[in-house]
Amino acid sequence: EVQLEESGGGPVHTGGSLRLSCTVSGLTLDNWAIGWFRQVPGMEREAVSCISTSGGKTYYSDSAKGRFTIFAASDRNAVELQMNNLQPGDTAVYFCAAAQRSVLYIWDVPGAWPYWGQGTQVTVSS
Repeated sequence: EVQLEESGGGPVHTGGSLRLSCTVSGLTLDNWAIGWFRQVPGMEREAVSCISTSGGKTYYSDSAKGRFTIFAASDRNAVELQMNNLQPGDTAVYFCAAAQRSVLYIWDVPGAWPYWGQGTQVTVSS
């Protein structure tokens, strides 16, 4: 059974940083993609970033480029998202998701990802 667990969320002030972690069990990261999404109540789930763990190719939304970095911690079967210069608009529940590498062509479509974690809250206050 594939399971994903997010950690590292919490409150932070504007301009601060957080590192989210997605620990994966039930599969090894080779030949899979891990994505990060976020959702605000009443809004659609939004793609943030993803990584192809085989080869390390990364993808970012326009809002994440230059501020967020995704990387694999293969020794822990995990993927992390380093978020810098956080802004109030980044406040959301952040989810990680897993899919086979073919998802990369449509990585920003939440419906293309079959496996999801429960989410971790990130709250950025001024």
